[in-house]
Amino acid sequence: MSIFPLGRRLTAAALAFALFGCVSAPASTPTFWTGFRDHPHGYLDKAHAPNAAAFLPPPPPAGSLREQDDIAIYRATRALKGASRWDQARTDNEIETPSAPRVFDEALGVDFTPEKMPTLTRLLGRMLGDLETIQTPAKRGFTRPRPFVAEPAETCFPPEPWLAASGSYPSGHSALGWAWALVLAEMAPDRADQILARGLAYGDSRMICGVHYASDVEAGRIVGAALVTALKADPTFQADFVVARRELAQARAVTR
Repeated sequence: MSIFPLGRRLTAAALAFALFGCVSAPASTPTFWTGFRDHPHGYLDKAHAPNAAAFLPPPPPAGSLREQDDIAIYRATRALKGASRWDQARTDNEIETPSAPRVFDEALGVDFTPEKMPTLTRLLGRMLGDLETIQTPAKRGFTRPRPFVAEPAETCFPPEPWLAASGSYPSGHSALGWAWALVLAEMAPDRADQILARGLAYGDSRMICGVHYASDVEAGRIVGAALVTALKADPTFQADFVVARRELAQARAVTR
């Protein structure tokens, strides 16, 4: 589901939010976006951003060994219901910013507090906008049915109708989780192992929930890496990265 529904136009006030991600109130307390209308847009120019439909291979063909493996993993992970990993997968369904990056709290060794890290919060939020630009052509082009649609079984959360109607390949959660992990690992290299492991687990949660196949998750990580590669060449992203890294370092210094 796109975070920017077609046909909607931003108001002048919302446009200010979209451009800057957050503004400072008189008391210097950042105010963040609240939904689709004022969500910050991505960094990348849509005309020159990577196109996942152009560089991803298609999903596994029907009846192929890879598809059979996808189905076997889907069936096997249904047995995780009631386990702590099932509960974590349900929690990992959150992808909306500014709150979703809190899944990296333990890996970072500090609580992700948007008010204390406004530039980092905005940077991660804008990455979600860029992901939509990159992955949407593939989602709409491949139109792979999701596991619970092709073979109904219990998922770790009740899927909304839009989820059932959207393409399974590639996994957007896996893409963003991996992209966030790559960026955060560069900001906190001493915690890179924990951050990268959490980014992988965030994507694996989509398999455990039963809303994506294993090959969807792997394709999502390719998309996430492509996103970060493109952002590395964007001057505005790089300028925000420097400030965001400083914010994260300051927050971590307080907790030590």
